[in-house]
Amino acid sequence: MGIRGELFTTDVQLKNRTYFFNVKENRTGDVFLQIVETKNIEGSDFERRTIVIFEEDMRKFLRGFDSSLSFIEKARKNRQKEKAEKRSAAYAERSKDRDGAYGGQPDGARSGRKTPKPKSVRVIPKKRED
Repeated sequence: MGIRGELFTTDVQLKNRTYFFNVKENRTGDVFLQIVETKNIEGSDFERRTIVIFEEDMRKFLRGFDSSLSFIEKARKNRQKEKAEKRSAAYAERSKDRDGAYGGQPDGARSGRKTPKPKSVRVIPKKRED
């Protein structure tokens, strides 16, 4: 056994925070996960928070954690989709304002350029040679 009952430890370092994942065993033999967040605050001071999850509660904890991650991922995808739709609508509106109803182009041909008007052609009949 390691220092103060530590069986395993790993850390994740970010910009101004570090997370420690410590697997420990107490004096009675109970194994638990201790998650410690340390945060740099102004100068050399640190703010420290700890959460303890006991072995018998880990599965429930992980299910809740996984559900939260799934929700975050789904919400992120929805936000990206909404942003893309807003950009598309804004682009279409700008094109409409600039070209006037998409420059008279049919749907699907909205390149942002006006369609040239057809030139009038004058047909001159051929003289018959009789």
